[in-house]
Amino acid sequence: MTAQRHRIVDGDPAGIAAAAEALNAGEIIAFPTETVYGLGGDARDDLAVGKIYAAKQRPTFNPLIVHVADTEAARTLAHFTPLAETLAARFWPGALTMVLKRRDTSGLSLLLSAG
Repeated sequence: MTAQRHRIVDGDPAGIAAAAEALNAGEIIAFPTETVYGLGGDARDDLAVGKIYAAKQRPTFNPLIVHVADTEAARTLAHFTPLAETLAARFWPGALTMVLKRRDTSGLSLLLSAG
């Protein structure tokens, strides 16, 4: 068993850069959301997604969510219906989760949505 390293960083530019570096290296991070702390990793990296499932002891048939920076980023990952466009325009940025069909070109790990 390898020793795990944990590090707490501030939400300043240096801390955000450190978190981004960890994500780019295939690691997972904890981060605050509107309601709880989340575990995150690169949604395109099967190994990182697997680490999230393992850390949460979550069954792989229980899909994960993908956080995006903005509507434009979401459109590159999923097919937006007219209703999705309306909801995004009204509630984003904000605490709104939508379940949308993944684009074949998204590059997202199939593990995210249980296939």
